[in-house]
Order: sequence, then C-alpha cells, then structure tokens
Amino acid sequence: MRRVVCPGSFDPVTNGHLDIIGRTSRLYDEVVVAVLINIEKTGLFTVEERIEMLEAVTKEYGNVRVEKFHGLLVDYCRQNDIAAIVKGLRAVSDFDYELQMAQLNYRMSGVETLFMSTNPEYSFLSSSRLKEIARYGGDVSGLVPDLVQRLLVERLRG
Repeated sequence: MRRVVCPGSFDPVTNGHLDIIGRTSRLYDEVVVAVLINIEKTGLFTVEERIEMLEAVTKEYGNVRVEKFHGLLVDYCRQNDIAAIVKGLRAVSDFDYELQMAQLNYRMSGVETLFMSTNPEYSFLSSSRLKEIARYGGDVSGLVPDLVQRLLVERLRG
C-alpha cells in the first residue's frame, strides 16, 4: 500500500489545503493528514477542533484519514510506515524553506518529500491571513469550506 502524509497545523484548514489533499488522494492508496501539536503556540482552534473540521471536509475521500502528531515528522513517518511527505507550494518563497526541510528530513530518515504546486486559485491563501481577514469582518467565503467559515466567524466574533 502506498501511503503518504500531508502535515500541517491547519488552523484552520483552507481550500488550498483541500486542493492538495484531494489531488494527493487520487495518487496514493492512503493519505494521512497529520495535524501538528505545537505546545509552544496557542492556535485559534484546538487540535481536536481542527481534526473534527478536517474529518468533516475530507469525508468525501475514502482514502484520507486525519491524525495528530507531536515531535519530528520523520519519526511519525517511521512509526507509521509512511515513506513520503507531500507539501503544497504556493510560491518560490515556500520552496526555499521546504527544500531545506526536505533535504534535512531525507538526511535524517530517508523519508522523501514530494512537492505539489498549489492551484493558482489558492496560491495567495494562508491560514494566518484568513484569520486576520475574518477577525476584521472580511469575507472569507470561497477561501475555506462553508463549515470552517461558519466556525471561524463564530470563534472570532463570538
């Protein structure tokens, strides 16, 4: 079975994330969406809330499952028999950082990193920018799934 991981904080999940997850799900037998637990940061949504959102918006893909992880991604990959990481790239600036991480991950563990270019429709999206737009009452419809938009507005205006 060909398994791959799509890691991230997903705080919150965007349509850009879903583009990468959906396209990856057509190429691999199983896609694990791994939500990073970062004890040094307080997210807008808890890890459990992010997992629930991701499970809801990826349920149409029969080969996607959502889990959380803490620590080094390559350790998670080894523990779960995952040979590759898929990362979406929005711009050249993403590539510079992600290339260094990919080389380091391969050096440490032999885990491959595959880069997928983001659909240009979503190339400007980031969770932090979306949170800022929503915080100030801007419209994020079409940039996040409807469920996420509703939860984002409730959380920020609540």
